[in-house]
Amino acid sequence: MNEVPLGAATALAPAGSAPGTGGRRRGFSLARDHVYPVQHGGCTSLVSENYSYKSETYYAILARELAGKAVAPDTQSVLDAFVVPVCLERARHCGIPVAEYTITHSCAPAPAIVYGLNYFACTSHFEVLTGDGRDREKVKHVSSGGKYPCCFQQVPPGMAVARAVSIFGRVLSPVPGLQEMAERVYACFRVPLVELVCLSGPGGSLLSSLCPVRYSRLQPGERRLLKACILGQVFL
Repeated sequence: MNEVPLGAATALAPAGSAPGTGGRRRGFSLARDHVYPVQHGGCTSLVSENYSYKSETYYAILARELAGKAVAPDTQSVLDAFVVPVCLERARHCGIPVAEYTITHSCAPAPAIVYGLNYFACTSHFEVLTGDGRDREKVKHVSSGGKYPCCFQQVPPGMAVARAVSIFGRVLSPVPGLQEMAERVYACFRVPLVELVCLSGPGGSLLSSLCPVRYSRLQPGERRLLKACILGQVFL
C-alpha cells in the first residue's frame, strides 16, 4: 500500500504547496492503489479504492486502532459496509430506508437486483434481472454456478436503480434524495469514498448496497471534489 501524507495538514501549508505533492497542488493527481489520509476533527479519514477485509487499507485502519488513534472508517464499519445483508441491517438500525432483501439459492422474479454472497464476491458485481430470458444466467454468474447463495432485492413498481459516488457524504448526482441518502450513509459508516446503489422513485430512495470506487472511474467533477478534500481545500 502506498500511503501519501496529505490532508488537513495541507491546509496549513503555504499556498501552492502540499506535503506529498512536490509543492505543486495543480500537479496533484490521484494515483491507483494509493491511500490518502485526511485529517479533520481530530480523526484521520483514509481515502482508498479498496476497503475490503485483509486489504492493505484494512490493515492500515487496524494498525491505527491498535495504536489508539481515531480513524475513519473503523474496521467494523468496513466489514459491515461491503456485505450487502449486513450493510442493510446496520443502515436500517441507523434509520436509513433500505431495500427489502431475501437470501436464497433460487431465481427471484424480475425486476430485481441480485448480489453474490460468496467470499470473493464484490458488491460492484451485481446483476439486474429484467425478465428478458437471461436472468438464470445472470444468477449463475453471481452465484458461481449455483454454489453459493445470493441476495435478491425486488425492485418495487415505479422505482429504478440509481447510482452515485459519495465523497465524504456529498454527491453530484441530480437524482432527488441521493444527497440526503449520502449524508446519512456517511454518518453511519464514515467511508470517505464509496458508491451508493439505490432504488429510487417518486416516493424517495432505498439503499441497495455500497460499492468500492476506483479513482479512474470518477467523473471530472467528482475527481475535483475528492482532490479538494484531500488537499484541505474543502471544509469537511
